[in-house]
Amino acid sequence: MIRDQIKAALIVAMKAHEEKTVSTLRMAQSTIKNKDIELRTGTAPETGSAADDVLVIDVLTKMVKQRRESIEMFEKGNRQALADGEKAEIAVLEHFLPKMMSDAEAAGAIKALVVELGVTSAKDMGKVMGALKERFAGQIDMGKAGGLVKAAIGS
Repeated sequence: MIRDQIKAALIVAMKAHEEKTVSTLRMAQSTIKNKDIELRTGTAPETGSAADDVLVIDVLTKMVKQRRESIEMFEKGNRQALADGEKAEIAVLEHFLPKMMSDAEAAGAIKALVVELGVTSAKDMGKVMGALKERFAGQIDMGKAGGLVKAAIGS
């Protein structure tokens, strides 16, 4: 489903001669295709399925993270033009990602998930993290999620 949205947005951008958007969307499609090829040895999710959307969201999230790291380095190196280019790519990619939850919303979702799964000790943290990634892919910053899960289990 997200793949189809990217494909449609690419066509619109090509017709509008938006070069930066076109190159960013082509790069996203290429990265997604590379992930598909990588998964061929295992069982790749069926295109158009919810599992496929999770895969695409994961790829796009990693692309955004890479660009944020690049922006930081470019700004430290006083290369503002390159940082601005990366910011433009992030804007295009984030259009296809679900809205990120605030820290308070994420903490609430994690607490509810801990209760739902019946987790009582830190040993089951992996169970919660797996469920988080499955249900809230792209909506929760997984870097912060570990601390929030520990806090939810501890309370």
